Amino acid sequence: MRILGIDPGYGILGWSVIDKIGNKFIPIDFGSITTESKMPMEDRLEYIYNALESIIHEYKPEEASIEELFFNNNAKTALLVGQARGVAILACVKGGLIINEYTPLQIKQALVGYGRADKKQIQEMVKRILNLRETPKPDDTADAIAAAICHGHSLGSRNILLREKKGI
Repeated sequence: MRILGIDPGYGILGWSVIDKIGNKFIPIDFGSITTESKMPMEDRLEYIYNALESIIHEYKPEEASIEELFFNNNAKTALLVGQARGVAILACVKGGLIINEYTPLQIKQALVGYGRADKKQIQEMVKRILNLRETPKPDDTADAIAAAICHGHSLGSRNILLREKKGI
């Protein structure tokens, strides 16, 4: 299964493409989409959409894993990130991907086994799981990889539930 992981943002949007084969995760590519703070918001959103569309076209993931918004105290920031997240979801839908959403707590739980893990713990697990020499930078990229790994871990339990429904 090829999974596109997304950590939404409008200044920096982290992305990753990983393959899950059996119990192994194989990194295909990862990075971040950055926009200039002086760009009008509509241009930033268009840039994010076009960049994600290119990534989807190039790597052909089957499913997407996107982090749900964690509401912070700054409502304006939350709304702007929500717009970027909406554009990311639209790019995935238009690319024919199945969308899967996970809370930060679920992602941390899946990687570290503890829902209150800090960024360093998540980054270290991303590095170990993918057998990388260095931690992916910026943090948003590591978070996108973590979202993809979280979805990869959930595939097994989803398949078990589907089999139970079918009586297999």
